[in-house]
Order: sequence, then C-alpha cells, then structure tokens
Amino acid sequence: MRRTSALILIGNEILSGRTRDDNIQFLALRLGELGIPLREIRVIPDLREIIIRTISELRPAYDEVFTTGGIGPTHDDITAPCVAEAFGVPWEIHQPTFAMLSDYFRHTDFNAARQRMAHLPRGAVPIANPISHAPGFTIGNVHVLAGVPRIMRAMFDELAPTLQRGTPVFSRTWHCTSLYEGTLAAELEAIQTRHPDLDIGSYPFHREDGYRGVALVAKGQDKDDVSRAAQEIHDLICAKGGTPIEGEPHR
Repeated sequence: MRRTSALILIGNEILSGRTRDDNIQFLALRLGELGIPLREIRVIPDLREIIIRTISELRPAYDEVFTTGGIGPTHDDITAPCVAEAFGVPWEIHQPTFAMLSDYFRHTDFNAARQRMAHLPRGAVPIANPISHAPGFTIGNVHVLAGVPRIMRAMFDELAPTLQRGTPVFSRTWHCTSLYEGTLAAELEAIQTRHPDLDIGSYPFHREDGYRGVALVAKGQDKDDVSRAAQEIHDLICAKGGTPIEGEPHR
C-alpha cells in the first residue's frame, strides 16, 4: 500500500537563519521506514494566515501531514490555534492535559503562559511528551509536534505506533571516486526511464581532504525493482572503468 506525507516547518527563526532545522532528516528517514515517505516539505513563518492556508492545502493532498514548531507558551506560538481554525473547531482547554500540566508545575508557577499549552483544538488527541510534558496533538490526519529536536523525536516515537503503515522505502547506494556525474548522466537517465517508479539520484561529493566522486542511489517501495536498478548502476560504473563501492561515501 502506497501512502504519502508532508512536513510543515513553522518558525520565523528557521526562515531567518537563526535556527538550523535538525528535524527533516529524522522525519524523512523514519517516515520512509514506516512506508509514509515525505513528498513535500514547506518552511513557513509564524503568521496566522499562512499557517491556516498551508494546512488547508496539504491535508487533503497527503495521507499524513506533520508540523513542527510553534506549540510553546509564548505569544508567537500560534500553531495550535491556527490548526483549530483550519479545522473549523474551537481552541480550548483540554481538561486532562490541564490537570496533568497543573500537577507537573505544582512546585513552580502554573501561570497563564503555561496554561496555553493545555489548550488543544476540540476533538484533538494529545501526543505524549515524555521530556517536557506539554503534549503535541493529532487532529484528522494532521500531527502537531514540537520544534525542539529532542522533544520532537520523543513525541514522534510516541506517535509512530498509531500511524497506518504503507510499503517501506528501500534504498541502495553505490559510490565511486574515479567517475563524475557528466560521465554517467546519459546512461543514468536511461536507467531512470527503465524504472519510472523509482527515484534514481546522482549526488557528487567533494571533501576538503580531496576525497571526491559521485554517489548513485536507487530508492523506491518495490524492493525487487530497487535491486534491479542498483545492479544496473553497478554495471554502469564498471563499464565506465570505475570501481563501485556499496554504501554512502565515508572516509
């Protein structure tokens, strides 16, 4: 079964370059393993109209939509009320979450800012947060996660068992240090044509220590088709006088 997903990264700090996003690779790899590969990623600011529009555009287009960022206690954490507006439901106190956070903050100050994190769209299901306790949530096919990588990963681990899985993504990689993209381009295009359901990628690398070459990747959800394409890539490298080395280039 083929399923698809999209990711919305929400935060002015990402667009400004102040914060480097470390969530994309984790989610892309995990969703591929679950058979819900990412097909689109958008990075958007903390602006109400853009958040609502983006969620409204992506949720009917993909099986699952994930968001990261904007669910903390400060004034610019507006993801949750925007999701509620996109679904046409109130953003309101979720009593079990309010009780849980009230207990968690009982020795400090469960102030109005922290109480914001106990508000969810009506009908949403909390996603547990084993690190800082304030939950994410799922409503429909939209899953709202924290932006802080450590917390986001913990939330995703809580969420993953509930997701409907599809066919996993399989990948094979060959790299070669004696050939470059231009030498392989025409034949690689022919391999892509013969395997239209796969993603055939060519990725040059050039390290500061002089280690350079190209990595060629066959990726898709048909394991046998991936194996056939990988063999063709192997044979192409050999035919061009190179030495194929399986796996990502490391040194």
